[in-house]
Amino acid sequence: MNTAIIILNYNDFTTTKEMIEQIKDYKILNHIIIVDNCSTDDSYNILKKEEKNNIEVIKTKSNNGYASGNNYGIKYAINKYKSDYIIISNPDIIVKEKDIKALIKELKFNNISLIAPTINEHGIISKGWKLPKLRNDILSNINYFHKYAEKDLMYDKSKYKSKITEVEVVKGCFFIIKSNVIKDINYFDENTFLYYEENILGKKLKDKKYKSYILNEVEVIHNLSVSVDKSIKSLKKYKILKESQRYYEKNYNNTNIFGMLLLYLTYYISYFISLITSLFRR
Repeated sequence: MNTAIIILNYNDFTTTKEMIEQIKDYKILNHIIIVDNCSTDDSYNILKKEEKNNIEVIKTKSNNGYASGNNYGIKYAINKYKSDYIIISNPDIIVKEKDIKALIKELKFNNISLIAPTINEHGIISKGWKLPKLRNDILSNINYFHKYAEKDLMYDKSKYKSKITEVEVVKGCFFIIKSNVIKDINYFDENTFLYYEENILGKKLKDKKYKSYILNEVEVIHNLSVSVDKSIKSLKKYKILKESQRYYEKNYNNTNIFGMLLLYLTYYISYFISLITSLFRR
């Protein structure tokens, strides 16, 4: 079986080089494809020097976001190398070869379309979540109530007592998907620049009756790189997040005009409060 890992880089060549150094000798990986998402810091030329053996560095023509950049790498791997399995990974991931092998073993021998490990982000554990409903997204827009929305999307801990657990959505920082599956759902939806790609992917998979799982016994470290923070200020990130949220609700949850108006209203209220708060903190 042919396996390719896609690592999306934007203005963070140092972290990406560390990732390359970590995985370059993993025999389970047939192709390591670094996609520079049109960086402005000379990342492409710097990373191009890392090319050798199964390591390849390619560049998008423009930065159209997470989904578009990953699609560029996925299509490259499938069209050029006929890859059977596609690993999507952030550059700030720590993963052992044995853990990739364990994930692929489950993907290969079970009726699974996508599989992900437990994600450890500075001690915070993620094992997937439920697809958000309109009420979840509205609550997430209201200061102090967003925690209830997040809690409502989490599965009960008892669900994870088995070796492997079916979930609706997995973290986008590291997962493995079969190439025929990602092709069948028409890849990532490129209409979002950042955020909600995971929910959209989960919904597309569910609509096609594909199943996503968490392998509970495998844990991957996500170091939460500051690459996004370096390029996007917090209020701008919040605006992008909520634009993606509204796109998801309109196009994947079929939310009516009343629901969309509530999303807009709660967004503007919370944005105004955040803006005032940030001004007082200066």
